[in-house]
Amino acid sequence: MKTSNAYNALFIFLVLFTFSCTSELGQNKLLKPWTGPYMGTPAFDKMQVADVKPAMLKAMELNLEEIEAIASNPEAPNFENTIEAMERSGKVLDRAFAYYGIFSSNMSSPEFRGVQTELAPLFSEFQSKITQNKQLFKRIKAVYEASKTKPLEADQQRVVELTYQSFAMNGADLDDEKKKRYAAINKELSSLYTKFSNNILHDEENYVTYLTENQLGGLPDDFVKSAARIAEGKDRAGAYAVTNTRSSMDPFLTYSTERDLRKQVWTNYYARADNGDAYDNKEIIAQILKLRKERVALLGYDNYAAWRLQNRMAKNPENAMALMEAVWPAAIARVAEEVADMQAVADANGDNITIAPWDYRFYAEKVRKAKYDLDSDEVKQYLQLDKLTDAMHYVAGRLFGYAFSPVPEGSVPVFHEDVKVWEVTDKDSGDHIGLWYLDPYAREGKRSGAWATTYRSFSTFDGKTNVLASNNSNFVKSAPGEALLISWDDATTFFHEFGHALHFFASEVRYPTLNGGVRDYTEFQSQLLERWLSTDDVIDRFLVHQETGAPMPDALVAKIKKAATFNQGFATTEYLASALMDMKLHLADPTDLDVGAFERETLTAFNMPKELPMRHRTPHFGHVFSGEGYATAYYGYMWADVLTADASEAFRAAPGGFYDEAMSEKLVKYLFAPRNSIDPAEAYRLFRGRDASIDALMRARGFPVTQ
Repeated sequence: MKTSNAYNALFIFLVLFTFSCTSELGQNKLLKPWTGPYMGTPAFDKMQVADVKPAMLKAMELNLEEIEAIASNPEAPNFENTIEAMERSGKVLDRAFAYYGIFSSNMSSPEFRGVQTELAPLFSEFQSKITQNKQLFKRIKAVYEASKTKPLEADQQRVVELTYQSFAMNGADLDDEKKKRYAAINKELSSLYTKFSNNILHDEENYVTYLTENQLGGLPDDFVKSAARIAEGKDRAGAYAVTNTRSSMDPFLTYSTERDLRKQVWTNYYARADNGDAYDNKEIIAQILKLRKERVALLGYDNYAAWRLQNRMAKNPENAMALMEAVWPAAIARVAEEVADMQAVADANGDNITIAPWDYRFYAEKVRKAKYDLDSDEVKQYLQLDKLTDAMHYVAGRLFGYAFSPVPEGSVPVFHEDVKVWEVTDKDSGDHIGLWYLDPYAREGKRSGAWATTYRSFSTFDGKTNVLASNNSNFVKSAPGEALLISWDDATTFFHEFGHALHFFASEVRYPTLNGGVRDYTEFQSQLLERWLSTDDVIDRFLVHQETGAPMPDALVAKIKKAATFNQGFATTEYLASALMDMKLHLADPTDLDVGAFERETLTAFNMPKELPMRHRTPHFGHVFSGEGYATAYYGYMWADVLTADASEAFRAAPGGFYDEAMSEKLVKYLFAPRNSIDPAEAYRLFRGRDASIDALMRARGFPVTQ
């Protein structure tokens, strides 16, 4: 009788607990449908870390129920009851991930990182349950095979092929034993990726260089004011803080006259996650490489790169390496010329130094002034962030017919007071297209760099949806009431990321899957938009002096254009070194790999100039080791830049130049609107009438064109 009472009490407790959890999840703000104007928007102002884990667990549970219903459908598989049903699934999970992405990238905290660490292997298990669902893949394969003999509509055929390929590439055809190991590898990798990212964030947050009043030599006033404000925010009033991020490091190395401090700031930045402590990433990288190779071996591939590139424009690692190796000699030869110019300046000044990596930006700026009479700080006076934002909207209006209007304050929830939102409409019809969120400033808990993302993508499947897209930067906030001035390089990046956003807004696809992209192609559209920064229309209208409001003088514009290929040795080499390292690491035998030694030996074999580092050193190469998006795909920026340079020449030759109406129409129709609904190579041919040529890239960078 005693045991029975205990059992009954436990049963009642479990019932009440289950009811409580169900009720709690039903009220979870991260799972609820989005409400309000603009077809509903995320409740970013209501999100809390405590809601993340239960929301993600419930959303995955609901998605698996949807998948199981598709897999166990007793009807014969066809496009509608299998592929379209999959396209329709996962809406709750998509909403939950919008919040998760904000916590991960924009608003991270120690509390969230703990949740993130717990969820990473669960996300992997969830994905494996879908890709390894035998009944589901059997249905997908049946639809795929049927489409070979009886093709579907073009976009439907593309969805079927992409879906089948995705499942096949992720082990859906493996036997049970190999599937089990495949899933276990993915689970282990997911935890390693999270740890890798958090280690970098730790070093970015904890390695701060504080300056005193007498250590500010050479630094522009706007940088000094921002550094003082940052230090004050870190309880170091009276000091000046150089944070361990590119947005702070880059201008400091460019202008500071304190060489020892330049070395310290440079070392802090390039040694992120490479300090031999608990946050060192080298052993994590070695584990990642071993697991990636083992996983693709289960599928019959010799190396990770061969598996990854099969559905990219490059098709295989040999083609990717061929492009990089064709450009590399010209890049390092130009570095030698740049270093010689810098050393001459240093010698003439009696500085008694040999150019080192922490000197490159500083003396490059002096060479720029000497060769082109071009002062980067003078240029910055005309590069105000708010005016550049207007410039991007202007370009979008001319090319795409879009209008950007700030939404009424408080009408759209945001996750931080820094975030601003615009409504995007068709200029002619007034039709609503979507919302554009801008989160421009650096802050603790925000990952470094710049990126674009979507909270909701366009499709006409099950009713037309609008786009919710964002751009995110890490500009150091200016002092209150003062304009935020940025460098020409940062302005270029600002335009680049806006290009991604325009790619999202321009989408004209029916099925959600077609909003995806081919990695060595999707950077093309954003790189192409960079070219509009230097057009006369943008310069004349928006590059005005921060104090006088006067437009940039013609003489300064001429200097900028004359210096367009200046420092291309540095820019190309630092990027290519990272891209080559990415590929070489994944082609190497990872058994007992010493990551630090491999990096050194590989760079030596490539004759890497000692005066500059890789853009992303291996221990903090987040593109490649915090996930798999750019793994063996970092070369894609250069592959895309071949297309960019070639397309730019087409615009330059058009009667209306970069604002030619016929070219703009083709740009939108063939390069932006289709997203991944047609093969990228075919899309480019439709735009250009032929394939792109590497010669255009070499000309754009001022390198000799080989015959």
